[in-house]
Amino acid sequence: MARILIVDDSPTELHKLTDILERQGHQVLKADNGADGVALARQEKPDAVLMDIVMPGLNGFQATRQLAKDPETSAIPVIIVTAKDQETDKVWGTRQGAREYITKPLEEGALLRTLAAVLAG
Repeated sequence: MARILIVDDSPTELHKLTDILERQGHQVLKADNGADGVALARQEKPDAVLMDIVMPGLNGFQATRQLAKDPETSAIPVIIVTAKDQETDKVWGTRQGAREYITKPLEEGALLRTLAAVLAG
């Protein structure tokens, strides 16, 4: 299956997302902040990234923008997964390079459908 990088500073969210993805046979990589997420994406070249927004230091919008602008990582689809559910946040996330935007609390089926669509291109 796919290699998915989860970038989220919440241990609870990391655990929940890891459980969902591993049950589907995906390999999971994890980072608990934006800077580490960008570095890990550059190093490991995952098939997709699940990116939280609100994190200390480099936030998810900034990390998504760095991945989208870097020729080495621009082809890696980023799905923003966040509790920020305002339309302006969704528009801004897309402008930073995110392919999809999902709000928490997560519905497992919606996450898996979105991930499958992004991986299929």
